Amino acid sequence: MAEHKRGRQTVVFRNPPVITHTFSIAGPKEGRGPLGGKFHRVLPDLYYGEKSWEKAEIKMLRDSIQELLASANLSPGQTDLVLAGDLLNQNIAASFALRELPIPFVGLFNACATFADALLLGAMLVDGGYVDTVVAAASSHYATAERQYRYPLELGVQRRPTAQRTVTGSGAVLLQTGGKAPGPKITAATLGIVQDMGLKDVNDMGSAMAPAAAATIEAHLSDLGRKPDYYDLIVSGDLASVGLAITKELLQQKQISVQNNMSCCGIMIYDLARDGVEAGGSGAGCSATVFAAHLYRELVAGNLHKLLFVGTGSLHSPTTYQQGESIPTIAHAVAVEA
Repeated sequence: MAEHKRGRQTVVFRNPPVITHTFSIAGPKEGRGPLGGKFHRVLPDLYYGEKSWEKAEIKMLRDSIQELLASANLSPGQTDLVLAGDLLNQNIAASFALRELPIPFVGLFNACATFADALLLGAMLVDGGYVDTVVAAASSHYATAERQYRYPLELGVQRRPTAQRTVTGSGAVLLQTGGKAPGPKITAATLGIVQDMGLKDVNDMGSAMAPAAAATIEAHLSDLGRKPDYYDLIVSGDLASVGLAITKELLQQKQISVQNNMSCCGIMIYDLARDGVEAGGSGAGCSATVFAAHLYRELVAGNLHKLLFVGTGSLHSPTTYQQGESIPTIAHAVAVEA
């Protein structure tokens, strides 16, 4: 019998892992946004001293993990596992970054929900006694993602109001067995179920991901018998302004009101009126960077006590889009309590 399971999709941790350290790196545009003063490092440009954007993303993720371990006074040999992923084909940012770090590694892909995926799987492994120390990390890069998923930047294609800008950023957090150090704890997690409403517009991922976010939040609250106001903040990863509004409406139809305590990392990281980012931010690095730079600090400072972190991901690829497929989506929820 699964002793940790609650309801259909949720697990509760009996020995909740502690998030003891974080490290974030943000791109130049993100560094000029509302959270600019909170990132641990801001890049001077999209190349980060490298010859290609892909190499820049690899370096960004590697540096995030190295600096994270350094802040915790840990060597790679003292780290049990890295769970990391990105948006690039074959997860090359994560796998190429880890070839220079002698740490056991599992690559993950859940699109923009990858960081939430890493958090919940890391928490399961720590809570289960399989490992003591886990790094959960994710990255994305505006230029690498645009080239892979949409258009060459040189075309200067006009973007639609529903489009989202891929965040240039990486975030890494350290999960450790309780008692190792103080910090916010991961107390529960809800694993998402793939949703597909038949939408096909890759320039409106918020609308596609909203049903997945709403379904996972509803499942989480139902499985644990909680009301939305149990959490000080429910934050999505990448719904941005369009998807967030739809998610709130879908939940309201289920008599679940999150009007006053739900936001999105894709909105927090930019000034939508000033930065020219259409509906807001997206990308595997969006939620990872915002969590590592901002949300974690709010928990440590006591400004947030209970956070429901909902990673949202659009699971299409350039191939499926070109073949006329619809967009399947996923959302995972992780409860973090100070």
